[in-house]
Amino acid sequence: MTTSYQRPLRVLLAKLGMDTHTVGVTIIGHALREAGMEVIFTGLKQTPEMVCAAAIQEDVDVVGISTLSAGHTRSLPKLAQLLREAGAEDKLLVAGGVIPEEDKPVLEAAGVDRIFTMGSDTRDIVTYLKDWWEQQQSDEAA
Repeated sequence: MTTSYQRPLRVLLAKLGMDTHTVGVTIIGHALREAGMEVIFTGLKQTPEMVCAAAIQEDVDVVGISTLSAGHTRSLPKLAQLLREAGAEDKLLVAGGVIPEEDKPVLEAAGVDRIFTMGSDTRDIVTYLKDWWEQQQSDEAA
């Protein structure tokens, strides 16, 4: 009987700009690890360039940005652009935190794949990422 090894989903979590609130990103990191995902946290005060470089260097599948500082309408589109320019547009880009409804269309148009607002259930985030990963694995197998 042959079993195939399926590697775990690799997720990079980051805080862009001067945002130093870590409770949310810490909770998300723990939930993802408990769900069997590999989680890499870049730390605080990251630039879009730093996050893009880390995502490529760490060969992650998902880039997750936690934001509470209202700089997301500048930093997230910049990050999405950098990922595309680096040939890393296959990485899922998700964001969470304090993101007003009126900012969502701008971020989605820029390349943010999914936005989880403050208060999102960690189980919903885990399910979304697992479903996305399963789809990626089945696409590769086809």
